[in-house]
Amino acid sequence: MHHNTIKRPGAFQRGFTLIEVIVVVVILAILAAAIIPNIVDEPEKAAIARAKTDIRALESALEIYRANNFHYPTTDQGLQALVEKPTGTPEPRNWKTGGYIKRLPNDPWGNPYLYLNPGQRGEIDIYSLGPDQQPSDDDIGNWHLE
Repeated sequence: MHHNTIKRPGAFQRGFTLIEVIVVVVILAILAAAIIPNIVDEPEKAAIARAKTDIRALESALEIYRANNFHYPTTDQGLQALVEKPTGTPEPRNWKTGGYIKRLPNDPWGNPYLYLNPGQRGEIDIYSLGPDQQPSDDDIGNWHLE
């Protein structure tokens, strides 16, 4: 019998050598060293980005509320009107069973988002007082979302 292939030990070995594994680990370490400081050094930017995302979601839920009920909740009815049917006037006649969002998020600093209808900066204002929790220039609201 004549074989066309000569079997060498380890010729078709599947898997990685120690050197290949070390190279991959080193590459990952270099990438981590480049990326992690940006994340760690800028937690405030990450928090602000999260607040803007929450505000967009609340604004979308309020738009659906208005489409169903022909008006936004009042300031007194508040954002809670998105979670449970509000009392008082104007009564939301077509309030969606189950609400418009599952629960109200807190802002990244642990405080409820604020809501005004009518707003001081637009038809409605949805905002966080930002990192300092005082009305100031660092407030994050639906009036300056990109």
